[in-house]
Amino acid sequence: MSQLQALIFDVDGTLANTERDGHRVAFNSAFVEAGLDWHWTIDFYEQLLAIAGGKERIKFYLNQYQPEFKTNKDINEFIAHLHQLKTKHYQQLLQKGAISLRPGVKRLIEEAKKENIRLAIATTTSLSNVIALLSQFLALDWFEIIAAGDIVPAKKPAPDIYNYVLKRMNLLPENCLVFEDSDNGLLAAIQAGIKTIVTVNNYTKKQDFNQAILVLSDLGESEKPFKIIQGNLSNNNYVDLDSLRSLMANG
Repeated sequence: MSQLQALIFDVDGTLANTERDGHRVAFNSAFVEAGLDWHWTIDFYEQLLAIAGGKERIKFYLNQYQPEFKTNKDINEFIAHLHQLKTKHYQQLLQKGAISLRPGVKRLIEEAKKENIRLAIATTTSLSNVIALLSQFLALDWFEIIAAGDIVPAKKPAPDIYNYVLKRMNLLPENCLVFEDSDNGLLAAIQAGIKTIVTVNNYTKKQDFNQAILVLSDLGESEKPFKIIQGNLSNNNYVDLDSLRSLMANG
């Protein structure tokens, strides 16, 4: 029988709504600094989110929407430099308080730490961005593993990042729960054999989450209950460890 031993969290869109008002804004600021006339609107960025990883997103955009673009640099160096500029602007947004954690995230992580449930991060975003976000709201050393960026060769929806976490933490997939916000993230976790809870956001709410054991609006708070989109939970207001253990036992 499975026993809850670890919670593994995606970052962008899961811990915080970073995509629309964080990364997208930072990309646009980087374009301006680099002297480019590119601008990614809210709606257009939703399409780009199908591509996991910031550098990969820039490369896709160049290939599909700027095929005539020329640079004096090696194209991979150009992409890496542009991504560095974007990271700088993203971290400035964090420092200004433009981004906050989603409902219930801090409460659940604090409860897990108190009850000695192991914690990990599995994300395609860069390590520096993860550290910048977590440092604003949580203790970094609470997370046993922070698997981020290019630490594995294939990004989500490939399961590599989750397999990496499981191996490093010497955990069986049936003793873990993953928290994701996108279909790419869900597929990655499912392929690694880990049950997954999805908290949707404006960009992902229409995606297919049939393989998730639970789909919610967010993790909820006692004074601000979540909305259940798919599945059932014993606590109808917010996600806590007791409700997660019950979910694993019945899921």
